[in-house]
Amino acid sequence: MSYRDNGAIGALLDEYHKSIMELVEVCQDVTTLELTTTVDTETTDPDCKSIQTILSHVIRSGYTYSVEIYNHLGNEKDYFPIVLLDTVDAYLKELTIMFNYAETLFLQLTNAQIEENDPALKIKVRWGQSYDIEQLMEHAIVHILRHRRQIQRFIVKLRKEY
Repeated sequence: MSYRDNGAIGALLDEYHKSIMELVEVCQDVTTLELTTTVDTETTDPDCKSIQTILSHVIRSGYTYSVEIYNHLGNEKDYFPIVLLDTVDAYLKELTIMFNYAETLFLQLTNAQIEENDPALKIKVRWGQSYDIEQLMEHAIVHILRHRRQIQRFIVKLRKEY
């Protein structure tokens, strides 16, 4: 594996990419039936009912992190809608496109821009938390890891039912 050599930004991009690749590895052999089957019938969260809804949520969230940063830096980017895709391959392709969107953003930043100690200058995201850019991307990485784990658990449950 090669590593990006641009300090903290390189580390964040490497770890973000790694978390996405781990998610891709888990999902590669998910069938269309497994993708679309409602696994959690008790949750009230529409983003956590099936592998399909989780992956759609992960992708929209990935774009949202980048849009939050773009907008914080004075750009006017629109949020991406949630989209349900029909196949695992479509999701895996979209995860790569989502990562490329974030990478394009981060290649425009300096390491000094990503850390902010002044609470008044942090990014107040739509879900109410405040982060600097580095913290937001750390959250993005863990977000993928949490949902990778959730999907792994869904796969175990689905395959026990066969």
